[in-house]
Amino acid sequence: MSNAPTSGIDRLLQFLRARPQMSVEGLAVIAALAFTVFYNSAFWAFLAAKMDLTGAKGWLVIAAFAVLVWGLHTLLFLLVLARWNAKPILAVVTIASALATYYVSAYSVFLDADMIRNVLHSEPKEASELLTAGMLWFALIYGVLPVLVLWRVELVKSPWLHASGRRVLAILGVVMLLVAVGLTFFQDVSALMRNNKPMRYLVTPGNWITSLFRVAQEAMATSSRPHIPVGTDAVLTPSRGGRPKLLVIVVGETVREQNWGLSGYERNTTPELAARPDVVNFSNVTACGTSTEVSLPCMFSALGRRNYDKDAIARSDSLLHVLDHAGVATSWRDNQTGCKGVCDGLPFESFLHADVPELCNGERCLDEVLLHGLAERVAAEQGTQVVVLHQLGNHGPSYFSRYPREFERFVPACHTTQLGECSAQEVINAYDNSILYTDHFLARTIEFLASQEDRDTAMIYVSDHGESLGEGGLFLHGIPYQIAPETQTKVPLVVWLSPGLQRTANISLACLMRSRAEPLSHDNLFSSVLGLLGVSTSVYDPRMDILRGCQRPSA
Repeated sequence: MSNAPTSGIDRLLQFLRARPQMSVEGLAVIAALAFTVFYNSAFWAFLAAKMDLTGAKGWLVIAAFAVLVWGLHTLLFLLVLARWNAKPILAVVTIASALATYYVSAYSVFLDADMIRNVLHSEPKEASELLTAGMLWFALIYGVLPVLVLWRVELVKSPWLHASGRRVLAILGVVMLLVAVGLTFFQDVSALMRNNKPMRYLVTPGNWITSLFRVAQEAMATSSRPHIPVGTDAVLTPSRGGRPKLLVIVVGETVREQNWGLSGYERNTTPELAARPDVVNFSNVTACGTSTEVSLPCMFSALGRRNYDKDAIARSDSLLHVLDHAGVATSWRDNQTGCKGVCDGLPFESFLHADVPELCNGERCLDEVLLHGLAERVAAEQGTQVVVLHQLGNHGPSYFSRYPREFERFVPACHTTQLGECSAQEVINAYDNSILYTDHFLARTIEFLASQEDRDTAMIYVSDHGESLGEGGLFLHGIPYQIAPETQTKVPLVVWLSPGLQRTANISLACLMRSRAEPLSHDNLFSSVLGLLGVSTSVYDPRMDILRGCQRPSA
């Protein structure tokens, strides 16, 4: 008989072959402990940064949080797990939590309802960009392997009365422990929670479970409530010159004001726009939200951020519907994941799967695809019209894939979606290169509009939200609005008006130039578009129209 030492692989196989026996209650306790210890590194790091750990009190408060996190998850599992469903439920929770933990740790995001909504509405191409080697390894170690171990557990069968009594005692014991710890450390715990409310969205798996439940609850509530008509009294005032107007609204993606050349960034990331003296850049603009899911419906809403009500916005007519009420032909051209309800029932074109060889590579299309066939679409309408171009823009983390090779002028650029593997400067270089391409795209859009000899034309460009590029350990966007840094909330806004439209609308370009530093927000878009096109409606607010103050009195 061999006395050779057992190898690590042999020990692992022996462990996997073992069939440990335990009750459902014991499994709930151990599972909650595993999640508390191994799936909450971002939460513990956040908490440690807020605590004074030079003395014993700080460590005691962290220990109290550990007990609370463990106890709440244990209580949840005790309430939902049974012998027949424990393994399937915990397997799903483990896999999902592994992915959530990686995403939260790698990009420092908070899994609140808005972030979960972003995840649910991501299309496959967008989601695939986050399936990196690092994520797959993390999912294997923290997802697949624990599930394999879980499946080896043999849950003991007990008489119903005995099992019920054990469950009740377990629940009572956990509740008493939670109450005791909560009362003992109430002042410290409540102060931290009150001053750092978003921290709860770092606690896994509670963060994504509660946020998913909230998203489902809100969706059901919204679908059961009536639609809210807006601006049904809208009327289009005939143009003074008799020529139809054409407005192109370019909705940018993830461009922050801090890296926008026209707003004073040290790099000239907007050389083509800077070369045009007729471009007006507003440099003090705040976004409605920190994600497309929030900002897009908000910026096209009459409510905006100042009267923000997500449910009411979701059920209301958007700016485009108000324009449609007035007889303005509207259309949406999309190189992203849709219009988020803004264009429901209106003409919509998606270029997500377009086949334009010089602009598409089979995976994604460059934003210039939005100009493909635009001349024909515009020519098909005789009257005033609005076309929205929704960019892919600077959507992360694949900044390097958002621009053609000839726009890689800032080098070396980060060429991976695992931003933590690149230096800070490499990430910024890739991001700035994609802004260079947006600058080119906007310049081409203006050239197209300037060529329309039979129309008075205009372009409004505004980004939906900003982006974090590693500042303070944060990447991407979607941080809860109340704690979001300005890198995620400050965005560029650009206006271009053709000479003909300047004349017919009596707008002074010099006056607009003087107002470029005034504080504005996404809220200004709604009434500014109505005023520019001459749409009269009760929902128009002249105080929010950024062009009205620069309109000369009619002769």
